[in-house]
Amino acid sequence: MTERELFDKLLNSIVECDEEGAKKAATEILKVGIDPLKAIEHGLSPTAKILGDRFERGEIFLTNLMLAADVMKAVTSILMSSVTERRKKELEARKIGTVVIATVSGDIHDIGKNLVSTLLSVSGFTVYDLGKDVDSMRIIEKAMEVKADIIALSALMSTTRPAQKEVVNLLKSLGKREDFMVMVGGGSVDELWVEEIAADGWTQTSGEAVRLAQELVARRKR
Repeated sequence: MTERELFDKLLNSIVECDEEGAKKAATEILKVGIDPLKAIEHGLSPTAKILGDRFERGEIFLTNLMLAADVMKAVTSILMSSVTERRKKELEARKIGTVVIATVSGDIHDIGKNLVSTLLSVSGFTVYDLGKDVDSMRIIEKAMEVKADIIALSALMSTTRPAQKEVVNLLKSLGKREDFMVMVGGGSVDELWVEEIAADGWTQTSGEAVRLAQELVARRKR
């Protein structure tokens, strides 16, 4: 199989909630010597958007999302196990920023958030992943505690999207808005929403999230 075929096999297995098939694809990817970090970005990254789009269209249900999330976690663990300690130490030595990331209050979907968290970790960021359905003040308190550069907020559903706005508004009311860059993402987010809540940026894919985080940290340090 070609590299692209292996990535497609991995993606399709996750979308179909086929854990054994996904694990087999991940193992094959490592066996032929493909960079596991590349596999995470190009094999896993499109998966969250596909699942989110299907969920919004009513083609799949919450149980499907939760099962797919479990499969993705298992696959990520397999791929990350092949990242050498030396590479991990090199990544740690060149940390370029600190991110507090969470799925906002009321939202239990974390597939996309988990993938962004992983990609940020392996791309030079120190990441504090608070999980899903996280209270807005808890996110802010953690960001203050660890002196984060970025607060990253995920919301899959339009009904939970207002929690992203709540975080930004709370930062303003606390006089802390200028202390953090705020990036948002998820199936319910678009450019108009980002402008409305005055966030610092948004992305449609996990790979783009890493590049945005790098840009935001660079902007913060100017």
